Amino acid sequence: MDKTAIARRLRRNQTLAEKTLWTLVRNRRLGGFRFLRQVAIDRYFADFVCEAGKLIVELDGEAHEGREDYDEQRTQALELYGYVVMRFPNARVLTDPGGVSDDILAVLRSDRV
Repeated sequence: MDKTAIARRLRRNQTLAEKTLWTLVRNRRLGGFRFLRQVAIDRYFADFVCEAGKLIVELDGEAHEGREDYDEQRTQALELYGYVVMRFPNARVLTDPGGVSDDILAVLRSDRV
């Protein structure tokens, strides 16, 4: 299966946390920054990407438990492409979406962009 088909499948089968965050960032709702979902970068698919801010937002659910080493390697690989990678547990997105949005926006508006 090609990367475009995989990305399409991932977008169709979003978790509740992914749907929640997408509602907050889609259509430039977060500070005017444009986000894309399930973007292929190298051999990975980044959950949410803001190209203008060189930011990747990853959501970690139960599937990430016990995979911390893999997630760290993946983060390091994505950072090699010039991105800052932010990770949030699904539970935080669901219980504190405003706080997650504020944290993302703070990074996007920081001097590092």
